[in-house]
Amino acid sequence: MAQQNSRNDPYATDEQKINEIITSLGNPSIDIRHEAVQALGELGEPAIPVLIKALADSPDNDHRWYAAVALSRIGGPAIEPMIAAMRLNREKDFRRYGAAALGEIGSPAVEPLITAMGSDDADLRGYLSRALCRIGKPAVEPLTRRLDDADEIIKSCAALTLWQMGDTGLPAMVKHVQDDEDKA
Repeated sequence: MAQQNSRNDPYATDEQKINEIITSLGNPSIDIRHEAVQALGELGEPAIPVLIKALADSPDNDHRWYAAVALSRIGGPAIEPMIAAMRLNREKDFRRYGAAALGEIGSPAVEPLITAMGSDDADLRGYLSRALCRIGKPAVEPLTRRLDDADEIIKSCAALTLWQMGDTGLPAMVKHVQDDEDKA
């Protein structure tokens, strides 16, 4: 009788299936790693906590990269849990790959990322800014609106992020300043 893995076992729990697939993120075969990313993305929300744990506990950055890609494939449901985990886990590689995942999610992550920039944790704000820079153009208008935010930290972070975006963000920031000067 052929041995059946938990992915094909109708009685296996989601957690068993997810853990087995997570193990495949470290497989030497790139095809198997890509299949694992796709499978985790398709599993969706149930995979989020396990992927965040894998991102934190990964033995190397290759593992982290594939966990981050899988989180980005899940999309919107992964945003808030990933930001919350980045608040708690101060490890640089964890935050770097978490920011990459959030940046790859794109537009749905913009407002939660900007709001999270109100944190007292300057390092965290830097990683959130990187995620917004990775998102690029879809983040420009929401960041520009926050240049008038009542929260000085968010206002400052919005300006710095637009500046870091270079040609993508600077024109909007300059226009905003010019518009303010015209109103005065």
